[in-house]
Amino acid sequence: MPGRARELTPTSGSGVAPAAGERPLRLLIIAEDAAIAALLKHHATCRWPHAVCVEYDPATRGPLVPEIRAHGFDAVLLGGPDRIDWLEDLAQRPGFAPLIFVSPRASEGSVRRAQALGASAVFVSEKIEHDALVAAIAAAADQQAEARLAREAQGFESYRFSGARIPGYRRVRRLTTSRISELYVAESELEPGLVAIKVARERLKEDKLDLSFQRFAQEHEIVQRIRHPRVMRLYEIGVSEQRAYLVMEYFRAGDLRRRMRGGVRPAEALKLALQLALALQPIHAAGVIHRDLKPGNVMLREDDTLVVIDFGLAEHAGLAPTASSNVISGTPAYMSPEQGHGEPIDARSDLYSLGVILYEMLSGQKPYSADDPMGIVYLHRNAPLPPLPQRLAVLQPLVHRLLAKRPEDRFESAMAAAAELRQVLQEFDSAGIAA
Repeated sequence: MPGRARELTPTSGSGVAPAAGERPLRLLIIAEDAAIAALLKHHATCRWPHAVCVEYDPATRGPLVPEIRAHGFDAVLLGGPDRIDWLEDLAQRPGFAPLIFVSPRASEGSVRRAQALGASAVFVSEKIEHDALVAAIAAAADQQAEARLAREAQGFESYRFSGARIPGYRRVRRLTTSRISELYVAESELEPGLVAIKVARERLKEDKLDLSFQRFAQEHEIVQRIRHPRVMRLYEIGVSEQRAYLVMEYFRAGDLRRRMRGGVRPAEALKLALQLALALQPIHAAGVIHRDLKPGNVMLREDDTLVVIDFGLAEHAGLAPTASSNVISGTPAYMSPEQGHGEPIDARSDLYSLGVILYEMLSGQKPYSADDPMGIVYLHRNAPLPPLPQRLAVLQPLVHRLLAKRPEDRFESAMAAAAELRQVLQEFDSAGIAA
């Protein structure tokens, strides 16, 4: 377990930088009014010049999601318009950081209500007394320090992932478990937001790097090489208590599979497939073949942008292959015939997987099913493609080309596939077929 950082002493001398090992004061300032946020920051940094003040504007970023507890902050300053509803929401969250409420109203009733809801101190924005605010922040920081000590006494249980403590992240819940790793939702202590953390299930051996760490390291390097808005963001890779972990972007809107469960209209399916083809362009341009493209590896941001994730099985021409690159890996239902048979593959293999996803969105079912994975692999190579419903027959040539058995009969690139999808979507709309 990493050593415990020395606690902040809010009453230490003004203008003195934190000693080695001490953490600076950290404040979260929630305010719609930039002037109020600047004023609160000014008061804090006059007393603690090295304080870290993170500003959060709910008007542009939305309210803090329900999972946030702000454990990484010594106090939360809530100011601006009379947002007593924000105070009520945050104060009732178990273990939330101490709240200092700055109200535009000076009435005794509004102050009493804020205190009753859980504010540790209440101020009026038009007449904030510097010494009083500083004292309130110091008291809040002391209160938060005691809460940290209590969490430490409990072994930082809420900071453990697959048995390992990962500093700077509080576990919210576990999402999924696989043979190699477990995926969690976590709160970052640095920013008021959520991340996803993938943690290896097996501990690293002292004498060698195991497959999970090799996959994590290669996935991190591949994503860093691509660096594109349609590819997931990776924030950190590390090892804690002999377990490898990856910190990455969290997608509250879920994956494409969730969207498909509710049914996807044909026009929407074409638009989603177009987005996916556009996402494959920078991936392939970087020399990467994904090798496991499927609805569960396509996420949606809250603005409905599609994002490709999970490059653990990906290949890159400039990187040494991992052990998994030399075996048949992937998801049989979405594998190209050549991938399923262990033959050399190129970017057109991912286009086949895109075709399977499009077929499934249009028809409501995968093109091939069998009692075992090898049966599905056999059908991808040998069975004719089942036709789409008659009302979607106009889309059959597009799907057939994406799902051609031979790579040379498919689109030559994701760019070409995107161009055709865009053209077919325009014709589909013009034809007046039910969207």
